[in-house]
Amino acid sequence: MTVFQALIMGLLQGVGEFLPISSSAHLALFPWVMNWTNPQLNSLTFDVALHLGTLVAVVGYFWRDWLNYGIAGLTRPRSADGRIFWYLVAASVPGAIVGLLLEKQAATVFRTPALVAVMLILMGAILYWVDANMSQLKDISHIGLSDSIFIGLSQAVAVIPGVSRSGATMTAGRALGLNREAAARFSFLMSAPIIFGAGVVALRHFSPAEVTLPVIVGVVAAAVSGALSISYLLKYLQRGTFLVFAWYRLLAGLLVLALVLVRR
Repeated sequence: MTVFQALIMGLLQGVGEFLPISSSAHLALFPWVMNWTNPQLNSLTFDVALHLGTLVAVVGYFWRDWLNYGIAGLTRPRSADGRIFWYLVAASVPGAIVGLLLEKQAATVFRTPALVAVMLILMGAILYWVDANMSQLKDISHIGLSDSIFIGLSQAVAVIPGVSRSGATMTAGRALGLNREAAARFSFLMSAPIIFGAGVVALRHFSPAEVTLPVIVGVVAAAVSGALSISYLLKYLQRGTFLVFAWYRLLAGLLVLALVLVRR
């Protein structure tokens, strides 16, 4: 794996993890499109490293929120911040369970280009419809336990590359009437425990000998681009909509399907 390849993969991970466009889809498809055949690009060590980068990004950006919610959750569980902490915990459970049960499929059969392309298109269409038709009456303080579980169940579907963890949770939040910024913020806060948990599970395959300069470059690229993506999306959604991301998913999925047909 070259430094350039690692840099591109790190950027795709950082941007795709937090924008609703599916990092797993881009990490699966881009090497296929470019005919990059180096097995290290799909190694578990590199995957763990890239997720470490995005974990650094989200924890670094929201550490004050997590500190406030965590303290409130442990000392004042009935307060508004305390409830949000436990709702975030509850929302993380469905994704963790499904991720463990379907770990092998997520790394193999779910990564076929045609399936990934279809999921990009399908979830893009759902995101488009939900964002265009649902109200924006709630902020993050109005989230309840049932809302959290619903958003958590949507996160579980993202085990299939192309669905997008952030895309599924933001779509679920909008379906519940959350305003766009609140849906994105709750999604980002949810991402920390699920990314951390996935990294811990994958650590059993981690090989320190594979930590090379390209891997380090990939981690840094994922962390920097992830932090920038979070900042950009939260500011953009103060006035913008998710529709541009829905259109991007549609076009990307169609291009991949066309490439699948050409290569056959």
